[in-house]
Amino acid sequence: MQGSGSGVIISHDGYILTNNHVVEGAQEVSVTMADTQVYKAQVVGRDPKTDLAILKINTNASLPVAPMGNSTDLKVGEWVVAIGNPFGLGHTVTAGIVSAKGRVIGAGPYDDFIQTDAPINPGNSGGPLFNMNGEMVGINTAIVASGQGIGFAIPVDMAKPLIPQLVKTGAVTRGYLGVSIQSVTPELAKAMKLEEHQGALVSEVTAGSPAAKAGLRQGDVIVGFNDTTVKDSRDLPAVVAKTPVGEKATITLQRDGKTQKVPVTVGKLPGEKVSSEESSPASQSQWGLQLQEVTPQAARQHGLARESGVMVAGVQPGSPAERAGVRAGDLIREVNRQPVQSLQEMRDAIAKADQQDALLLLVQREQGSVFVAMAK
Repeated sequence: MQGSGSGVIISHDGYILTNNHVVEGAQEVSVTMADTQVYKAQVVGRDPKTDLAILKINTNASLPVAPMGNSTDLKVGEWVVAIGNPFGLGHTVTAGIVSAKGRVIGAGPYDDFIQTDAPINPGNSGGPLFNMNGEMVGINTAIVASGQGIGFAIPVDMAKPLIPQLVKTGAVTRGYLGVSIQSVTPELAKAMKLEEHQGALVSEVTAGSPAAKAGLRQGDVIVGFNDTTVKDSRDLPAVVAKTPVGEKATITLQRDGKTQKVPVTVGKLPGEKVSSEESSPASQSQWGLQLQEVTPQAARQHGLARESGVMVAGVQPGSPAERAGVRAGDLIREVNRQPVQSLQEMRDAIAKADQQDALLLLVQREQGSVFVAMAK
């Protein structure tokens, strides 16, 4: 299958910002410029929670870069321009206004979209939304298929702090409290004898989490985090996620009709790594392997008898792995005659062979095993 989307150049040396759903699951990605020149691209980082991804193309030229604006200062009614590739019609420009800000559309825990009536269609995903100063203020990402003139863009201010992490590590590390929360409705406020129906109501506290260690309880209403007022339940995840892991913070909450301040040490949000990007940088760039731990679901999908070990999730086009015939779904049993059972063991084995010109793998494929030699 083939798919298409849009993107925007954010660095002179070839980093490109797009949507995660544009490249998720792709085995090969190419980028076509306005002058019709085509480049092979590598997916260097993805963040499914905000639907952002970073690509990298190699070029000796200094590429033009889209200047980033400030989406926080964007006003409802302000004119905006969307550029993208709708239905394969490359570099299509549409115009409209900002219809609303802070829209929640059920796309994830960090919903905070710019709504626009600039025509957006399939293929526009990942393209830039510009203000009238030519500054990028959003990344077009979703539409209401049954409506007209209703499109949504990720605010650029949400993307700015994530881009360096995606470029450097391929994933995003977020702060974590360990609470399940819900909005305080007028009915809940009345039943709980709260003066105002605002804040984030704690419905559950995860055992052993930073919140549990800080003494938070079910029924607490969080109304502040450090200097930020929490007016609604959706305000809390965003401000906690932006807090560095290990940093001490102060939670303001209401309990039994009294306001309290509780110190907490922010933890790391579990499950932040994207499995298809978990291979080490050395294995990605030099050998072209994308690796993941074998899960029961992946084992069933690829017909593997074993439900543990290291599996090839993807192969970079033109890489030593592709030339050697390594396939997605291969189960790696040995590296240079050393058994491997986990991603960490695989990383360690590849690191030892980093300076070598060849790598010998024993892979289990279908019902048999074969040796595969990769050469740089």
